[in-house]
Amino acid sequence: MQKFGAEFVGTLWLVFGGCGSAMLAAAFPALGIGFAGVSLALGLTVLTVAQPADRISSGHFNPGFDLAGGFARNGYGEYSPGGNSRLAARVIEAVLTAGCLVVILGETDERAPEGLAPIAIGLTLIHLISIPVTNKSINPARSTGMALFVGG
Repeated sequence: MQKFGAEFVGTLWLVFGGCGSAMLAAAFPALGIGFAGVSLALGLTVLTVAQPADRISSGHFNPGFDLAGGFARNGYGEYSPGGNSRLAARVIEAVLTAGCLVVILGETDERAPEGLAPIAIGLTLIHLISIPVTNKSINPARSTGMALFVGG
């Protein structure tokens, strides 16, 4: 029950901090935080929630999205902020997923300094690089599962 609670709170915080910044502050007139701000908000949200949850549940937070409403929509073509192709989306998602896994595996290795994994994971540049291309999924299971769930 403790692990479930940690994952619930972590996912809630990630949706609130990461997705909330994208929805509420990214396009705010004259003061919008833009891609860089959303990227930083997502990374810092992961960092702040993964650090305390690390020893409880390992922090596998995975918020979903509503394709019909446009909330946290990701993809290619018309669903890409830059109008990028399917090939560009596949390449960026594959490369950045691999990069993220290298950071995660390296930081969670028994030889790595203890307690620093959430910092390295939270500060990776995956959000900054991928938001303009696909709106950042970096999780093939989440993308595929949600696409199947919403019908395409």
